[in-house]
Amino acid sequence: MELTTLKDLRKAAEQTQEDLASTLGVGQDTISRLEKRSDMLLSTLRHYVEGMGGKLELVAQFPNRPPVVIDHLGIENSSNHCR
Repeated sequence: MELTTLKDLRKAAEQTQEDLASTLGVGQDTISRLEKRSDMLLSTLRHYVEGMGGKLELVAQFPNRPPVVIDHLGIENSSNHCR
């Protein structure tokens, strides 16, 4: 399944902006703004995906080499990930 936007991802997870906002402890307007952004911190994207019960994996792909999963990038100790 190919999804092109965060909104598509949220809808595929069958969640509303209000559902996700409640889970993340932010306002619905924050989710709306996040879904319109083309660039954000990995920690913000990770928090968004985890708020829907998912797991974000970052994979680097190189020619003639197997894919490399990059762990621990975009992980914060802060509780305020959605900026």
